[in-house]
Amino acid sequence: MKSISVVVPVYKEEANIRPFLARLEPVLEKIGSYEILFCLDPSPDNTEAVIEAEIKRNPNIGLLVFSRRFGQPSAVMAGIHQCSGASCVVIDVDLQDPPELIANLYQKMQEGFDVVYAKRTSRRGETLLKRFISYFGYKLINAVSDVQIPRNTGDFRIMGRLVIDEIKQLKEGHGFLRGLVAFVGFEQAFIEYERDERAHGKGNYNRYWGSLKIGFNGLIGFSNFLLSFVTLLGIAIATSGFLAAIYIAVKKLFFEFPYPMGAPTTQILILIIGGIQLISVGILGEYIGRIYDEVKMRPMYIIKRKITSEETGHEK
Repeated sequence: MKSISVVVPVYKEEANIRPFLARLEPVLEKIGSYEILFCLDPSPDNTEAVIEAEIKRNPNIGLLVFSRRFGQPSAVMAGIHQCSGASCVVIDVDLQDPPELIANLYQKMQEGFDVVYAKRTSRRGETLLKRFISYFGYKLINAVSDVQIPRNTGDFRIMGRLVIDEIKQLKEGHGFLRGLVAFVGFEQAFIEYERDERAHGKGNYNRYWGSLKIGFNGLIGFSNFLLSFVTLLGIAIATSGFLAAIYIAVKKLFFEFPYPMGAPTTQILILIIGGIQLISVGILGEYIGRIYDEVKMRPMYIIKRKITSEETGHEK
């Protein structure tokens, strides 16, 4: 078993592969035996060819190519399932997360921790709106979730083999790694760092919609809060409507209050109640859709091609 595996999800990253490896390999060589496992969603650029050229240079590099684009969360889970190291690091290739920090994460884990995650102290290159979405999302999830997900963290972390094996046992089809790692527990710690701007190119997922999807994934996957909230909201609205009806009836019958009845009042009530009903149905749909996805038991990913990181570097 190798000392450490590094799982790197990639899509349209041909400009970042070589600069990333130039900084990563010296760090791993100081740790011991290693493998670097690129998990590639099929890309329209030369990312795959660049990785294959690097495999010929360094047989400790491996590659998983999927049959279609399954997305970053599934690519990460595929790498965790396929890695062979005694520990595993998940890191993006865009160099926003410094590869040099892996040495600190590994050293911290040697103190007896099963998971050490990298906690951001700054978010260079991110807009104020993106930072607000992240801040509010973490705060909401931790307020209502069954598990506590550390704030200002991404997938960049190191995990021991015990945690890796437990994650592999989980059958969930939605790979929200931050929630899964928090769920399995064990001894966890963190190291703070300043996150850099992206080295080359631009991100390949929508920074706002992508963050919202991640937030909803964590909220729905690890909490029933929204279902309870909808119930309480319905009770509150029904109660307020009932009390308002009693108030108007009393005022009109006993105090001859000239309450204006007509279309405006009816339209406002219809809009309010209709909007709440649509929101409620949407929330129920999210949970039902999650159940439907899990019941189908479709794989999170399908590997089209796999190149091992063994000394031979042969395709498998």
